[in-house]
Amino acid sequence: LILLWYTNSPRSLAEVQLESSGPGTVRPGQNLNLVCKVTGVSITSSSYAWNWVRQPPGKGLEWIARIFPHNGGKWYSSSLQSRTTIASDNSKNEYSLQLNSMSATDTAMYYCARDAQ
Repeated sequence: LILLWYTNSPRSLAEVQLESSGPGTVRPGQNLNLVCKVTGVSITSSSYAWNWVRQPPGKGLEWIARIFPHNGGKWYSSSLQSRTTIASDNSKNEYSLQLNSMSATDTAMYYCARDAQ
């Protein structure tokens, strides 16, 4: 069994773009590592929070985690927090997600997203 996931293609809102990247396939028990590269705005702006969400096949969006790089604040979904790490690399203007011990229930489209704080 191989788990498939796909990240979003570049999305733009005005001049801001978020583009996520990762390995594309993850085997059960392995860890998923994703990176979201942001252009057009600094992730250290206090005006925004930076998120990871996912959408399992045939289901709605599920929020995973949020980070505030300007102050280091992090928030996690209670159902996933024991397996999840969100982090930022401010020098590269990007943030990342690690989801450990993947299983079939983690099969989904994974997206990075910005929201107003």
